Amino acid sequence: MTRIFGRIGILSFGGPAAQIAVMHRELVEDRPWLTEDQYLRALSFCMLLPGPEAMQLATYAGWRLRGVPGGVLAGALFVLPGALVMLALAALYATYGALPLFQALFLGIKATVVIIVIEALLKVARRALHGPDRWAIAGLSFVGIFALGVPFPLLIGLAALYGYLTTAPGSTATAPAPAAKPRLMRTVLIWGALWLAPVAALTILAPGILPQLALFFSKLAVVTFGGAYAVLAYMTQEVVTIRGWLSTPEMMDALGLAETTPGPLILVTEFVGFLAGFKAGGLWLGTLAALVTLWVTFMPCFLWIFAGAPFIDRLATLPRLSGALNCVTAAVVGVILNLSIWFALHVFFTQVTTWRAGPLRLALPDPQTIEPLTLALAAVAAGLLLWRRWPLLPVLALMAVAGLLGGVLS
Repeated sequence: MTRIFGRIGILSFGGPAAQIAVMHRELVEDRPWLTEDQYLRALSFCMLLPGPEAMQLATYAGWRLRGVPGGVLAGALFVLPGALVMLALAALYATYGALPLFQALFLGIKATVVIIVIEALLKVARRALHGPDRWAIAGLSFVGIFALGVPFPLLIGLAALYGYLTTAPGSTATAPAPAAKPRLMRTVLIWGALWLAPVAALTILAPGILPQLALFFSKLAVVTFGGAYAVLAYMTQEVVTIRGWLSTPEMMDALGLAETTPGPLILVTEFVGFLAGFKAGGLWLGTLAALVTLWVTFMPCFLWIFAGAPFIDRLATLPRLSGALNCVTAAVVGVILNLSIWFALHVFFTQVTTWRAGPLRLALPDPQTIEPLTLALAAVAAGLLLWRRWPLLPVLALMAVAGLLGGVLS
């Protein structure tokens, strides 16, 4: 298990779709650890949960094989390779990121990030927008978050409620027995304490940036439905506009670096935590902040899986949960559209102002501050990713070099 799940963690580039495909090959096709039905039911369940579905799927597979120790092993091995790489990249960025050479290097990465988010938007829209009500949910979600500032958790909650209430209850056939003897209350108490006790201890014993990060990312872990791209808009608004932990260019760089590392994209939170801690107290506080952020981001994933895993076969018989998830995914389309526009405005223009009128607030760029080089780099990245269908990592590497050359020559 250590060898196989370690390999999955090291090879988990390319986002959840690629990661899920790698796990299917390793766990279903190459060895009889899970049946096709078990794998698909587990995947459907993980997509209902907040947090990174690929990491949770790996945790479930480990649990299915060797119980809780197996789940901890599989989930940890899925996250740790990318987390170590991200920690090293964040330290280098915090130390050298202000140099003109590094800024030029990240120019191409930022342009590519805009196209990556647009590509994610197209993929999710194709999967989610079937029927007029799904289109309406996506449109209302976009207007709510882009123009009215409606909180992301509220949008997700309303979409889930609509999906639950408008889906037929389905068959009353007897649900299958749990896959293992459930100890729900015991599981919730143990893993809830492991998650929240350090948060309480930091709040009491270490006032400052660490408990702020712990509380914020604990809240984020509960509302990250729909994948990392869906929650990035909410996280960006909080850490850039409200809390001031990062600037807009730093947030763009964070996503670009997260795309280059193995593991779930939500590792972008580790970068945010490190940089916030680094600004407050240097390298050691940044490292502690990164560890705190990792803990409160991924510990809830173990809670969700270990509490729900025995009931996965039974939950598959509840169509209303699937209806709620489908509407949440439709709402996520609107949220990702908002994120793509927000990123594009701040990458292609150096000045963006906010126009307000009553409850409306719109981000408006200054046309005089357009960046032609960044637009050209984004056009090349779009051609390679959307038209030529190149893999992500070669495109990121090529665009980083192109941005470096463009910055040096301009």
